[in-house]
Amino acid sequence: MMRFAAIIDLKGNISEAIMKEGKTSLKSQKEEEHFCKQVATRRKIRQQFDKSLGPVNYVHIERQKITQIVIYPKRKTVYVTMEPDMDIKRKLEIVELIKKKTAKL
Repeated sequence: MMRFAAIIDLKGNISEAIMKEGKTSLKSQKEEEHFCKQVATRRKIRQQFDKSLGPVNYVHIERQKITQIVIYPKRKTVYVTMEPDMDIKRKLEIVELIKKKTAKL
């Protein structure tokens, strides 16, 4: 059910990325790179509210064709996409697993 995973630096550059075999991207490479730059920008904006609201645990976006999850370890950002029809409990399990595995990034 997973489609794509990327590790993004704080400037929005993709450090590592992988697409599930047999899947094709719903965005062009240029769109993907632009999206990752925007992820870094949004992270900075969200951090402005960390003191008053606490840090972001993760961002979960449900779209018609895809689910997008963004997780913020200390020095990197993890971006994953998955099929939208996956059970919400399973999505949350994946978020927690990713958080544990990327805590030191």
